[in-house]
Amino acid sequence: MNENELSKIVVDCIFKVHVSLGPGLLESAYEKCLYYELNKTGLQVEKQKTLPLVYETVKMEVGYRVDLMVDNKLIVEIKSCESLNDVHKLR
Repeated sequence: MNENELSKIVVDCIFKVHVSLGPGLLESAYEKCLYYELNKTGLQVEKQKTLPLVYETVKMEVGYRVDLMVDNKLIVEIKSCESLNDVHKLR
């Protein structure tokens, strides 16, 4: 499966979770529900996976964790906010 096909499945699952739960919950709630939905599709999903930061030739273990890693190809970072601000808008 290529990245575009994988992304479509993930976005569909994201919308399913959002429509079902609505806005206003903590990121951890959305993460658990999205993890559940993605697992139902048969995709390989890892949550809170640690990744090193690689700068030039230096590999640093700086405690970076991604919310979800899907099929070892796609990183999903879940964000939840009370309201949209200017920083969230495209310019």
